[in-house]
Amino acid sequence: MGLLKAICISEKRGIQKTCVPAARLVADWGIEGDAHAGNWHRQVSLLSYDRVEEFRARGAEVADGAFGENLLVEGIDFRSLPVGTRLSCGDALLEITQVGKECHNRCAIYHAVGDCIMPREGVFARVLQGGDISPGDEVSVVALGKRPYRAAVITLSDRCSRGEREDTAGPAIVRRLSEAGYEIKEPLLLPDDGEQLKSHLVRLADERQVDLILTSGGTGFAPRDVTPEATLAVATRNAPGIAEAMRAHSLAITPKAMLSRGVSVIRYRTLIINLPGSPKACSECLDCVMDALPHALDLLRGGVTDCAAD
Repeated sequence: MGLLKAICISEKRGIQKTCVPAARLVADWGIEGDAHAGNWHRQVSLLSYDRVEEFRARGAEVADGAFGENLLVEGIDFRSLPVGTRLSCGDALLEITQVGKECHNRCAIYHAVGDCIMPREGVFARVLQGGDISPGDEVSVVALGKRPYRAAVITLSDRCSRGEREDTAGPAIVRRLSEAGYEIKEPLLLPDDGEQLKSHLVRLADERQVDLILTSGGTGFAPRDVTPEATLAVATRNAPGIAEAMRAHSLAITPKAMLSRGVSVIRYRTLIINLPGSPKACSECLDCVMDALPHALDLLRGGVTDCAAD
């Protein structure tokens, strides 16, 4: 249980937010009148009042809203809550969609005191149900059952990214996962660029906290095929059995399967699997692993304690 200490908005992006005595949360939009509201996953930003007080205790004089937060809440450590957590405030209902945020341009607070807590302590949410809120309202974590698995799909292709060829593999993977009950948080189409891929893998695993990332393409012998190297570069643990099983399965279909360099790894609690570039090969590989994925993802979530029982 927490307490809403302040509501802060700004009419323009890039300026410090200021406190307002009350606000209206609009479903699928954000806070009415705030520049960061919109049809996207970061509609409302939240920050723990306790963390701000710790920052002030170090001698920094910062006003409410100075870190760019919309809602300042006492008594809840947002950083400890997983993406997908739901919060109630008055009649409104929010769902956390991202934890933390990479800071590309240092804010005024960072330049003044050498630190800013929003990138590592702040969270972002979308509004599921609107309502009027004001300081003094209670903020509660809503108990839920098992959350659906959350996934992202990334297609790597120079030609598709330039619009020279249609991406058919990515949409096919999205359909397959959606039919199995996965929530697709981001479908991406990227060129065969290792640095871009690494950046998105880190963001999706660390900030959006998806359970599963499937990549398609860039796993062969061509000089631009760098997907396995980029994937291994962000891994915190190896999970080779999945890639080995897919190769063995595909080898029974075509001898060219031995040329696949795709890998499977873990980054913290996210499973990342490289799939081939063709829709047919992707489907065949998914046939091999789909039944095993729920158990793997439950293990990463910490929801399974006795594998020997299966």
